[in-house]
Amino acid sequence: MEEFIELKKDEQEVKLMAPLTWAYIGDCVYELYVRTKLVNETKLKPHALHIEAIKHVKAKAQAETLQKIYEDLTEEEKDIVRRGRNAENHHLPKNANVHEYMYSTAFEALIGYLYLTKQKTRLKEILEKSSLK
Repeated sequence: MEEFIELKKDEQEVKLMAPLTWAYIGDCVYELYVRTKLVNETKLKPHALHIEAIKHVKAKAQAETLQKIYEDLTEEEKDIVRRGRNAENHHLPKNANVHEYMYSTAFEALIGYLYLTKQKTRLKEILEKSSLK
């Protein structure tokens, strides 16, 4: 993907972004990871792929994933998670409680931050520890 997606912000610029911006990108990165993994590892038809992907990208699943990997995060990553969790979001979740939504936003913020700061190795480690097996 790097051939056609150019990340132009340096690390300092990324650190100054709002945590909800990290989560905005992280949501997309995580969904692409899940969808790609399902396409690579299953023979499901498109509708079944969609149903299976939802199981992993919904707020509750992301919150559970964050809880599972939290102790393996660095202090900097835990700070990113804290900032993502505490970001003021005026969106009310439809299919999750507020607690799950806060922690899923924190997970997405971490994924987005690692992606935007080009920490590919660490991003891959975190994604591989995610709830998708």
